[in-house]
Amino acid sequence: MWKTIRSDIKAVFDNDPAARSWFEVVFTYSGLHAIWAHRVAHWLYTRKLFAAARIISQFSRFMTGIEIHPGATIGERLFIDHGMGVVIGETCEIGNDVILYQGVTLGGTGKEKGKRHPTIGSKVVISSGAKILGSFKVGDNAMIGANAVVLKEVPANSTVVGIPGKIVKRDGIRVNRLDHGNVPDPVLDLCRTLQVQIDELREQLEEEKIKNGGVREHDTQNV
Repeated sequence: MWKTIRSDIKAVFDNDPAARSWFEVVFTYSGLHAIWAHRVAHWLYTRKLFAAARIISQFSRFMTGIEIHPGATIGERLFIDHGMGVVIGETCEIGNDVILYQGVTLGGTGKEKGKRHPTIGSKVVISSGAKILGSFKVGDNAMIGANAVVLKEVPANSTVVGIPGKIVKRDGIRVNRLDHGNVPDPVLDLCRTLQVQIDELREQLEEEKIKNGGVREHDTQNV
């Protein structure tokens, strides 16, 4: 137990440059409090003490703003940064060394029974506001961009952005794990492409106007 507590605290120092002291981390980091409360609730849940487990998880939700169902399985060194609004569903499974930012939802679509929440691999970064919905796997070392909505499996070593989520990098040069705001934006790229095409059409239209105007002037002179 103490080994797990120490590793949870170390994960904060490894991933948050604002962390200054053990005292500050232990007493002021709501993400850490939510994880510790979940470990107790999950212990009760696995022993079929469902009511007690839910009471602890709901109290933790009230105190931290982070809702983790006691049935969720969480690995080692999970780091929840600025965790307000994070929701983790009952059948969700999270690997080791995962980072979650505020507003992340690991939920279901409401259509499945049994395993209905995602399985998150190890060393995955899920950025602010991202929604991962459904029973599928997000592979190891994947990175989910801010506000992405992911509805299907993500291979390992991939970067996903957009709504719905699209893979923009795979087995290539990866973005720094903590630089979650610096990811490609396929929607912005599409807008830029459309703007280029609009500019080309405008040039063609101007050329046609000049050409047609010249023809009309020539015909008038002949008359």
